[in-house]
Amino acid sequence: MTRRTYDSLRSARWFAPDDFRSFGHRSRVLQMGYGYEDWKGKPIIAIVNTWSDANQCHTHFKQRVEDVKRGVFQAGGFPLELPAISLSESMVKPTTMLYRNFLAMETEELLRSHPVDGAVLMGGCDKTTPGLTMGALSMGIPFIYLPAGPMLRGNWKGQVLGSGSDAFKYWDERRAGRLSDEAWHEMEAGIARSHGTCMTMGTAATMMGIAESIGLTLPGASSIPAADANHVRMSAECGRRIVDMVWDDLTPAKMLTRANFENGIACAMAMGCSTNAIIHLIAMSRRAGHPVSLDDFDDFSRRVQVIANIRPSGDAYLMEDFFYAGGMRAMLERIRPHLKTEALTVNGKTIGENIAGSEVYNDDVIRPLDNPIYAEGALAVLRGNLAPDGVVIKPSAVAPHLLRHTGRALVFDDYPSLKKAVDDPDLDVTGDDILVLRNAGPLGAGMPEWGMLPIPTKLLKEGVKDMLRLSDARMSGTSYGGCLLHCSPEAAIGGPLALVKTGDRITVDVPARTIHLEISDAELAQRKAAWTPPPPRYERGYGWMFGRHIKQANEGCDFDFLETTFGQPVPEPDIF
Repeated sequence: MTRRTYDSLRSARWFAPDDFRSFGHRSRVLQMGYGYEDWKGKPIIAIVNTWSDANQCHTHFKQRVEDVKRGVFQAGGFPLELPAISLSESMVKPTTMLYRNFLAMETEELLRSHPVDGAVLMGGCDKTTPGLTMGALSMGIPFIYLPAGPMLRGNWKGQVLGSGSDAFKYWDERRAGRLSDEAWHEMEAGIARSHGTCMTMGTAATMMGIAESIGLTLPGASSIPAADANHVRMSAECGRRIVDMVWDDLTPAKMLTRANFENGIACAMAMGCSTNAIIHLIAMSRRAGHPVSLDDFDDFSRRVQVIANIRPSGDAYLMEDFFYAGGMRAMLERIRPHLKTEALTVNGKTIGENIAGSEVYNDDVIRPLDNPIYAEGALAVLRGNLAPDGVVIKPSAVAPHLLRHTGRALVFDDYPSLKKAVDDPDLDVTGDDILVLRNAGPLGAGMPEWGMLPIPTKLLKEGVKDMLRLSDARMSGTSYGGCLLHCSPEAAIGGPLALVKTGDRITVDVPARTIHLEISDAELAQRKAAWTPPPPRYERGYGWMFGRHIKQANEGCDFDFLETTFGQPVPEPDIF
């Protein structure tokens, strides 16, 4: 590649001219205590940091940003930390999904409005990976993604605990009266023992892994535990590498093709990924101008086996074990036949070069292709008169007898009604029924993680472990069970889900990829004609904007005006 000169950098527009405005820029940098030798003639690197006191997954970012700065200085760059909204999955209400696009907008505008030439994006907690990368893709300057890394294994009475997955499991045990208050509180203190993201194959681990498979991280970065010293060294290397990326002008447009995003889908399937991966990867690909679709996910699901034996799709291991077994590079090497190995990555090499020779050290954690934990991919997309634009299920985490099933619908219009009903000992429900929750999609509620509808207490006491549950909501990546999610179009815009009545029969056939509401087309049309939309949730502020511009789940839930195809590219800011 032809190396850039200083005069061609974005930041030079702010600092190089001999004029009054540049005088002001230079004097203010000097005001902060920096000397000319700190920044003059050097690329300026933005470090977009999603640390906050309210984000448990990113508590180490306060130190890691200093490690990144060290790397930037070592490589001859000048780092500037730019804080962004943190989006703690556990703390932010009603849902971080409401604010993913907010982070994307903030990232894009932070990078556009400041004198920066490249960026290190620091994220990990679920929506920060897609939010940061969507914004940086739209801005188009060189960037590298620094994943927060998973936390250490949980522990309770000598048992290994996985965040989310075991919490859901033992909460059902408590609701059924089989777990004491004392034991429950002991688990609270043992399930999350260090900084870092969920150590199950939840949305955080899924999206960090996808970012690596797309080529946005350093090789192996996504699976390093947050508390491991390797994470410190990786952070500094991110700082060094981004400086070279700027000089080489390795922008997303020059690096990414559709092949990168197809690699992301293949990786997701092999990981036993979170269902949320579909929404986020679609949105990211559309920002890059190389859109993938639900059909692409279903196609890869038919071909790529689940080989990462990590909870909740797996039955024993967690992300710490995955790292010790060889990590992401080793898993990608195992699925090499399914990858476009010519796809470029942020280190300037192809994904094929980066994974070459990687070894698996535990064949039960990262299975061979001829001994997968599930013979098809982690996700499946079903369509029918109830979900013309698709509904998503994670068959690798579903009880086998539910993969082909017809049941009576038990319908709830909102989550409070559902929550009250499931604890009613006299609820008219059986394990063959299908619980339905609606008005929980993008417009209806911001698409929270309500999709793992709780099994009624009455059934838990009878020993029911799984049942079909249908909604237009999402589900935590740490969840499991027969949950049909992202039903599109959603109920709040008049999708067929809005027309289901308690007592209707629904047929689900996962192998055939179909879902059908067993009523006539005439009856469906009659119900549609009688339907009235719910009142708007927000009448001002960000929520008002969200409600007018959010797209449906099958399109990635991005804002229509942020997608690549909306309008002309935004020019560089004026400096006068």
